[in-house]
Amino acid sequence: MAQPLEIRPIGHVVGGRTEPTDDHWGGAAVIRLNSDFPAEVVQGLEEFSHLIVVWHFHEASPDDVALHARSPRNDPQWPPSGTFVHRNHRRPNQLAQSFPRLLKVDGLDLHVADLDAIDGTPIYDLAPYFAEMGPRGEVREPSWPAEMLAQYWQDEA
Repeated sequence: MAQPLEIRPIGHVVGGRTEPTDDHWGGAAVIRLNSDFPAEVVQGLEEFSHLIVVWHFHEASPDDVALHARSPRNDPQWPPSGTFVHRNHRRPNQLAQSFPRLLKVDGLDLHVADLDAIDGTPIYDLAPYFAEMGPRGEVREPSWPAEMLAQYWQDEA
């Protein structure tokens, strides 16, 4: 029988937004990796434009988990869909993935933009984004995600 996975954060978010909200994400933040890592863990990372970052909704409660169908953002204009159709803190492990732009590597500080996690968020994994490992074939989705997320990212000033 497999042992349960035990993971520890590899770093945390410093700066950026302090409160989680549904829309108008963007701006800059730092992913500060744990100081006990050797500098070599990020060698070559600066050559990439984007990262894949796995993080935890650390301000969510396990009581927030919703194992049933519901309308996205509880808005009846969008059809009810199951827990694993949503990309929010109501999933069982309360983990998220983001794809921020990598602006600069400064030691173990990774300066990023468009990370939709808040100050203090624990980071559990990261890797460079490889286009070759992105979706293959046609990407298909219903219309409601585009409608719901029309204001997700703030426009650059």
